Formats: sequence, C-alpha cells, structure tokens
Amino acid sequence: MKPLRLRLLLGIFVVATALSWAGAKLWNSLDTLPGTPTAAPVVLAVVAVILLAAAISLRSRLKAVRDRAPGAKRVDPLLAARAVVLGQASALVSAVVSGIYAGFGIELLTLPDFDAHRGPAITAGFAVLAGAGVVAAALWLQHICKLPEDGGGKGAAPSPR
Repeated sequence: MKPLRLRLLLGIFVVATALSWAGAKLWNSLDTLPGTPTAAPVVLAVVAVILLAAAISLRSRLKAVRDRAPGAKRVDPLLAARAVVLGQASALVSAVVSGIYAGFGIELLTLPDFDAHRGPAITAGFAVLAGAGVVAAALWLQHICKLPEDGGGKGAAPSPR
C-alpha cells in the first residue's frame, strides 16, 4: 500500500475548491444559495478525534513492544492495516469535503451582502479547519503504522555471495 502524500491531498483540495466555487457562483446566479449544515464541522472533528485516538493508542502499543516492556501486547498487523486504510480513506474524503466548503465559503465572502451570510460562512470555515485536522491525524496515523525499511540495518542477514 502506497502512503498518501500531502501534495496529493492539497491537489484534491484545490480542485474541489475551484469546482465548488464555480458551482456556488452558478447557483448564486439563480439567487438561491444552499445553507451549510452546522453538523459538518462537528462530524469532521469527531472523525479527527477518532483517528487521533487510534494513532495515540497504536503508538503507545508499538513503543511498548519496541522497548520490550513486560506485559506488552503485540499489535495485530491486520488491525494496523485497517487503521491505515481508515486514515487514508478519511483523508481523501476530508480533502474533497474541505474543498467543497472552502469554495462555498469563498463565494459567501465575496457576496455584497456578507452580513446576511455570516453564519454559513463561519460554519464553512470551521468545516475546512476540521477537515485539515482529519488530514493531519490521518497522515500521523499513517506515519505511526509505517513498517521499518528492510535491509542495511542492524541484525540484517548477510547477503549470500
């Protein structure tokens, strides 16, 4: 499984922002802008907390195994792989959703009657921040579950000649 790169997630975010901004401009030309759900930043923040909790738990368990602490439980490789897949999927979806809210928020900020749209603009901003938190937690979880590189290290078997 290839690790996600921040560059890819930023690219997805920028494309989603541009498309969302264009869509919001088009929608605004019909004089009807949709509202922003207030649950969006909350849901994204909950996902970020779940990923952060998984990362902290796996990090402490892996450290205990590495330090050969008494009573340390090994980490099931399938559990670690599932955590990484959950993190990667969450990061990808969060990049798209954050881009959508960023584009919508940009359109709201450029409206002449901004005071009427202040609440949805603030909600969109919080959704973008919470989405960035999901991406950060997912990338950290991915980093924690990374396997050590094979070969060249201490204890490596000598190569046959």
